[in-house]
Amino acid sequence: QVQLLESGGGLVQAGGSLRLSCAASGDTICISAMDWYRRAPGKERELVAAITSGGSANYADSVKGRFTISRDNAKNTLYLQMNSLKPEDTAVYYCTADCTRIYSAIYWGQGTQVTVSS
Repeated sequence: QVQLLESGGGLVQAGGSLRLSCAASGDTICISAMDWYRRAPGKERELVAAITSGGSANYADSVKGRFTISRDNAKNTLYLQMNSLKPEDTAVYYCTADCTRIYSAIYWGQGTQVTVSS
């Protein structure tokens, strides 16, 4: 089992920045890729950014050039640096940990709210 705890969300004005963190605990050795998802009110869940255990990253077109995903494997922590925030970035952000190779499971955090005011 892996537990994920997100932090760093909040209210920010358009053009501002936030840094989300996701601390993993438990059987973290099983984790390979880690992702950030978001769900805005009335919208489908969206994959925002993904990073492999080796550090290769991919981004949704909507956040490319503004968001940066990173991870510190020694600290078992995932990050999402969000710059130039827009009102359409308002959503609940979730981190995930892929443990499918060992446990056939993907673990989710409880989410953190990000609200961008115009």
